Amino acid sequence: MLLNMDAVYNRPLLAAGKLPVSLGGYVEANYQYLNENGISDGHQFQMRRLTLFVASSISKRLKFLSEIEFEDGTKEINIEFASVDFEMAPLLNFRGGVVMNPIGSFNQNHDGPKWEFVDRPISATKMLPATWGNVGFGVYGKKYSKDWVYGYELYLTNGFDESIISNNQNKTYLPAAKNNPDRFEESFNGVPLLTAKFALRNNRIGEIGLSYMGGVYNKFQDDGLILDKKRNVNVYALDFNTTLSKTKTFVNGEWAWVFVDVPNTYTEQFGRAQQGGFLDIIQPVFSKPIFGFEKSVINAGIRLEYVDWNKGKFVSTGDNISDHIYSVVPAISWRPTTQTVFRFNYRYNWQTDLLGNPPSRLAGFQFGFSTYF
Repeated sequence: MLLNMDAVYNRPLLAAGKLPVSLGGYVEANYQYLNENGISDGHQFQMRRLTLFVASSISKRLKFLSEIEFEDGTKEINIEFASVDFEMAPLLNFRGGVVMNPIGSFNQNHDGPKWEFVDRPISATKMLPATWGNVGFGVYGKKYSKDWVYGYELYLTNGFDESIISNNQNKTYLPAAKNNPDRFEESFNGVPLLTAKFALRNNRIGEIGLSYMGGVYNKFQDDGLILDKKRNVNVYALDFNTTLSKTKTFVNGEWAWVFVDVPNTYTEQFGRAQQGGFLDIIQPVFSKPIFGFEKSVINAGIRLEYVDWNKGKFVSTGDNISDHIYSVVPAISWRPTTQTVFRFNYRYNWQTDLLGNPPSRLAGFQFGFSTYF
């Protein structure tokens, strides 16, 4: 009866003796050979990330949890999550610090060992800015009723900045805001970002979540001088997951819509509307001891992905703007335990440019592992 909002605590942590803190984390590394339009960078070995968890039960109703991530060796070091939770009642709890904005499902439930795929979803990382966390405060709660459980989260945090339309991608690109380290100490424009989510789960049907994230992204005034009108970015997301009882097939999906108030001085290559998502289907195919691992499972899966970074038409011609990508990723994975996964993927992408020219095609193999520790 866990919800995606429980992911931050649904992790293995170890405590030693009477120490007041618990420690844990996960690691993931992989090999890949990809070919794009007949050109390849050859064989690549990658240390995608090493993530450390530090948690403490300060008192009966006070908890602290942090998540620090080292990406690509130490190319990037990020605080993904670092909050203090004050539990007042099941439906009313306070959270403050660096919180993970609950837009969709993946942003909160992103740990590598939970997934059968080497790459994170394109829609979550290249359209939405996963993993996306900000300094702020909010409330959350959860309630059980027989076979049902529902929960909510509501946060006010620092938000986006003008880099979402002024970046090296030369398009509307929300992940560019992650490069602004100042968001952990000050708001770009003084207007908080609102993130809200409601989730409902039935233990026979599955979980569905509705979420919203929005606020002003531009600097509209400086020292009392009006620079521009307030320009908003609004994101809506729908997520769903279920496990079919007869076949144990796991289905997990997310779809999001992004709307950005882009100034009229920008060209049409900067999208005012975006949409995209993914669908994972995972089927256990062999569940018997392997190499002494009693609960070993082999899974077959597939991920279907789509992102449209610029949903609209050219004003001059009326033709569709075609800045989009399709992706299909078949997968085979072996789980010697529930906390460790070895995964083999074949990735095939079709990506079409702004003008709708014949798509760029990327294909290749990926092999890797991820495990909690």
